Amino acid sequence: MKKRLQVFMEKSSIAVKCRSQLWFVLIASFLFVFILLLSDYSALSAGRNIQGVTYYITNSANVIVNQDHSSSPPHQDHTTPTSSSPNESKSWLTLDVTNSTTTANNNTVKSVVINNPPVQPMSSGIGKNISDSASDSCSGRYIYVHNLPKRFNQDLLKNCHSLQRWTDMCPYISNMGLGPRIKNSKKQLVGNGWFATNQFLLEVIFHNRMKQYKCLTNDSSLASAVFVPFYPGLDVGRYLWDYNISMRDASPLEFVKWLSHRPEWKKMWGRDHFLVGGRIAWDFRRQTDKDSAWGSKLMFLPEAKNMTLLSIESSCWNNEQAIPYPTYFHPSKDSEVFEWQRRMRKRKRRHLFSFAGAARPDSKDGIRDMIINQCQSSTSCKLVGCHGGANKCDDPLNVMKAFEASVFCLQPSGDSYTRRSTFDSILAGCIPVFFHPGSAYVQYLWHFPNTPSKYSVFISEKDIRDQKVMINETLHRISKRQVSAMREEVITYKVDPKGNICRSKSTKIGDS
Repeated sequence: MKKRLQVFMEKSSIAVKCRSQLWFVLIASFLFVFILLLSDYSALSAGRNIQGVTYYITNSANVIVNQDHSSSPPHQDHTTPTSSSPNESKSWLTLDVTNSTTTANNNTVKSVVINNPPVQPMSSGIGKNISDSASDSCSGRYIYVHNLPKRFNQDLLKNCHSLQRWTDMCPYISNMGLGPRIKNSKKQLVGNGWFATNQFLLEVIFHNRMKQYKCLTNDSSLASAVFVPFYPGLDVGRYLWDYNISMRDASPLEFVKWLSHRPEWKKMWGRDHFLVGGRIAWDFRRQTDKDSAWGSKLMFLPEAKNMTLLSIESSCWNNEQAIPYPTYFHPSKDSEVFEWQRRMRKRKRRHLFSFAGAARPDSKDGIRDMIINQCQSSTSCKLVGCHGGANKCDDPLNVMKAFEASVFCLQPSGDSYTRRSTFDSILAGCIPVFFHPGSAYVQYLWHFPNTPSKYSVFISEKDIRDQKVMINETLHRISKRQVSAMREEVITYKVDPKGNICRSKSTKIGDS
């Protein structure tokens, strides 16, 4: 009996141990599966929690700009003004580009390197194989273009006679905004890609170039950026003189109202949208609501504060970026570019420096009168007059001929800090001479070299105003070796077949 009881107790003990081990295995398995589920879910969640959006813009360079993508309500202001007036000095400017900061203080300019890879939108990867995504050359580069009502773009061109007060713009809107073809009977220019392009038609040119962009999409969920083909410069240009603010703000208000009701807008409340301005950014940032104040208030509207503006001259808000003025050269093939560069390298330059422009007698801080006087008093300077009824600056052949024969081209501020003449001089292989950092160094960060002294000369406005510097003597002191290096740096810039100012591929900088 005792043996049986002992055997039973031993079997019971074994059974209890087995049951305990079974429960341990079951519990461990349950915990393992639970942990796996949690890990998988967190991975999925992490994939959906995008902290930034990268969008792709193509005009004069392939640019990737990151902006915070938070869950903020519509029309949240993401801009940071650093100046309150278009007349304030722009020698101190901070721009936020690609999570980096570029600061220009007087003559010291630091640059931004934009090298982030494009981010594939989440929606474009759903339902696709990895191999399909890898083979898509447009991955991260898709752009959606809004189909705006024609009153915001095409109808403006139909009324081209009234676009500017003193200029009939109708001839200039021909050839998709490039203007009439230049007659090159004396073979001064290379090829047939030369047009009398107006400096204020960048909006039209960019829009037509975007129509040829290979990565356009009709599915906005695939787009890394959304282009809005509004022509704000041509619109406000009609009402800058002798019109009240109601006229100047009518189209911008209608435009943002239409845009904010689109489903594409509500995806990110406009933070992935960009538009192009063919005038300087200050023309869209009127400071007050007085009829005497200049420009429209487009970029101060709540909706516009989330969009990015590309314009020929930026102001001091971080949702703006300057891109080059259009030039006269729009080649159709690379061979025309290379031949033009070859010719500019061999060009004999009999003038030490030149200036194309008019005086600004009403500008108390301007130095143009002094520059013109110094040019006229020097046998080494070529002056292209744009005053007294003899406006030779409107003749592309005349301007290019003067610049091609000059070593240096003076680029003082005029009505604003920047000048179209800067890019005409670069095209002619003429080294630009700047008198204010806002004329180039803090503007075209996507396009110009990081070191200004490699491609330009800087002479302080104050030194000219205080008569401490003679331009002729300053330029004469630059060695031939330095001149040769700077000229080569300038000539390696080119206008590619798409009409973009960029660098030659061999230079590894800013290639389009």
